[in-house]
Amino acid sequence: MKVAMNVYELSSAAGLPCEIDPALVVALSSQKSENISPEEEYKIACLLMVFVAVSLPTLASNVMSQYSPAIEGHCNNIHCLAKAINQIAAALFTIHKGSIEDRLKEFLALASSSLLKIGQETDKMTTRNRESVYLLLDMIVQESPFLTMDLLESCFPYVLLRNAYHAVYKQSISANA
Repeated sequence: MKVAMNVYELSSAAGLPCEIDPALVVALSSQKSENISPEEEYKIACLLMVFVAVSLPTLASNVMSQYSPAIEGHCNNIHCLAKAINQIAAALFTIHKGSIEDRLKEFLALASSSLLKIGQETDKMTTRNRESVYLLLDMIVQESPFLTMDLLESCFPYVLLRNAYHAVYKQSISANA
């Protein structure tokens, strides 16, 4: 484990892209509490990922969560969550010696399930930017060195992503006209 982190540290120092950010690993490692066992910290890290996954649908009700094709991002910068989720998961599960890939697969399954539930919501205000949040799920997978599009399609129908891209681009054209 220590040898692997040294490789990431050297790669990062040389300016090469890394799957795991060594600076983030060091920063999070320094936050460890003496009063909590490593098993409890691992559980907390897993629960953090669950919290983030089940919280994604709440972004759909925010008027600023609209995806803008012109800037290839969301108006409230939630597209940055894609990188953040991947980097934090990689760092947390490197520290706790967990399987990053397995935990991100679980995250993807939970996030997909949570987002599919907002498809059944009838309140227009709650789902006003549903399609834009669907795109965030796609961005999370695109940013991840641990997840694949095949895995995403196994838990979130590709047709919903395709329709979401179509809807936000169509909305963008009509807003500019």
